[in-house]
Amino acid sequence: MQNAFESSKASWRGVVWLDRDGTLVDDPGYLSDPAALKLLPNGPRAIARLNAAGLCVVLITNQSGIARGLVSRETVDRIHEKLSAELASEGAHLDGIYLCPHLPREELEEGQQACSCRKPQTGLVERAMRELHLEGLSSIVVGDKMSDLELARRIPSRSVLVLTGEGRATRDALENSPVKADHVSEDLRTAAEWIIQTLGLSR
Repeated sequence: MQNAFESSKASWRGVVWLDRDGTLVDDPGYLSDPAALKLLPNGPRAIARLNAAGLCVVLITNQSGIARGLVSRETVDRIHEKLSAELASEGAHLDGIYLCPHLPREELEEGQQACSCRKPQTGLVERAMRELHLEGLSSIVVGDKMSDLELARRIPSRSVLVLTGEGRATRDALENSPVKADHVSEDLRTAAEWIIQTLGLSR
């Protein structure tokens, strides 16, 4: 990943903030075993298309299973190592992986302070922007949950709701929500094509 970053950072043409569970990989609920990792159909192909279009692709994921004691940070790192290897085997890569290990605000005990990194909070994006030097680039958030769309509103950024994972339930919930998606796609592959066309990067 570092090599990909070093070779691409000077020519990135935009950034895609990408959700993990339900968007790129199957979401069994608190994935805790690298062997159980399952990429959704066409996910690697979609990432490869975004890579080829000159976009920086950064994974932004909430992983409260760490705080709940359901999975260790070491195991999550191994899951991401396997994810990166599987993407690489299909000619795709992520330019960064950022995660929040904390509990949701509503589950904190009295007196505990909420973190600033759990989506839809913007802490992970702000950190990635500093570390990867992404200031000034056009960006799009892709995910299946309301928190992804709310993150996009707060950055601010355009957003794509994918109908994998919890996407269909999220689409239904949008009818009574002030949060909206700029685009709705069946999956990450069609989302990638919309992003490339919207940013004027199609060849």
